[in-house]
Amino acid sequence: MSKRPNLVRRTVFPSSVSRAVVTPLQPSVVYSSPSPDALDDQYEGRAKGYTYGREGHPNADVLAGMIDRLEGGEGGIITGSGMSAVTATLLGLLSAGDHIVGGNQLYGRSLRMMTQDLPRWGITSTLVDPTDVPAMEAAITPATRLMLVEVVSNPTLRIADMEGIERLAKDRGLILVIDNTFTTPYGFPAYARGADVVIHSVTKLLAGHSDVTLGYVLARDPDHRKAIYDTNVTLGLTPSPWDCWMAERGLYTFDMRFERAQANAAAMAQLFADHDAVETVLYPGRSDHPDHNRAGALLDGQWGNMVSFRLKGGRAQANALTKAAPNLAFAPTLGDVGTTLSHPASSSHRGLTPEGRAALGITEGFFRVSIGCEPLELLQHDFTVALDAAR
Repeated sequence: MSKRPNLVRRTVFPSSVSRAVVTPLQPSVVYSSPSPDALDDQYEGRAKGYTYGREGHPNADVLAGMIDRLEGGEGGIITGSGMSAVTATLLGLLSAGDHIVGGNQLYGRSLRMMTQDLPRWGITSTLVDPTDVPAMEAAITPATRLMLVEVVSNPTLRIADMEGIERLAKDRGLILVIDNTFTTPYGFPAYARGADVVIHSVTKLLAGHSDVTLGYVLARDPDHRKAIYDTNVTLGLTPSPWDCWMAERGLYTFDMRFERAQANAAAMAQLFADHDAVETVLYPGRSDHPDHNRAGALLDGQWGNMVSFRLKGGRAQANALTKAAPNLAFAPTLGDVGTTLSHPASSSHRGLTPEGRAALGITEGFFRVSIGCEPLELLQHDFTVALDAAR
């Protein structure tokens, strides 16, 4: 026998009468159980434990519990990305022959999944303006099983008629799925307001630093929850323990970031409106927003950090603006601690025809801005310089 000490899987983690203040990061892919009977107890629900990282791990459960408390529910599931949360929900709850009624300004990849990917599995969709409940009702067929909406649309920031949609879903026995990424639980308590399933891209405002990629799903019905969980595990939409640990850290400052960014957004919406290079400003907190009254009732004054505006002019003015603002990240994301600019015509909505974009009001001069937590005077300076260049 070798005289060398064996260090492989023989080192015992030190015990302690004190505990770590910071949640331990546990990157283990597998977990050891004491016996086959103990493993049966875990799988059959008589004991709590972990087996294989794809089926769950402590860092994911810690993060899920935190977001559960924000939404006011329990049993949330962490997934590998926001789109994996959408995927696990739709594939977990729907079968061939089923039909979805969805908002027509959902996140671009959600739209792609509904219009290009799901039809290959025999699941069809109809996309409707979520501010028009009669149109949504007219889209329902005998095969409709689920409705998928966002409270605030991307990128034109229209406000869905959530009261009407909630009533419609309940009356027609449909599963109401709300993607609450834009609004967050602080802007709209989706679960408390009647959603059957709530989805978040944790990547965005909840984590808030553009350094993790995660999703979250909360289902009210235990059978729905199990179906979504099983789909997530089977498809391998596994969240990284590291990303979960980082997102947990980000959540500790979520309320402060949310309030700071929201206050900045209101001030910047006014600056955009006052500048002569800007044709239109879209911000739910402004009285000239087409859905301002509905937003006031739904959002309770939490107008959010997203502002959109339309420049006078087109692509040349858009290029001039971004080139004159090197400190404002031109990137197709939102919810970062810093401000980011998105140009839908060249990113999220590039797949639409010019006519399709025009129907939504998305011109070559259209920008969506995710306002961050920078000092307001710095944002005002950078945007003034950029808008002057685009004039």
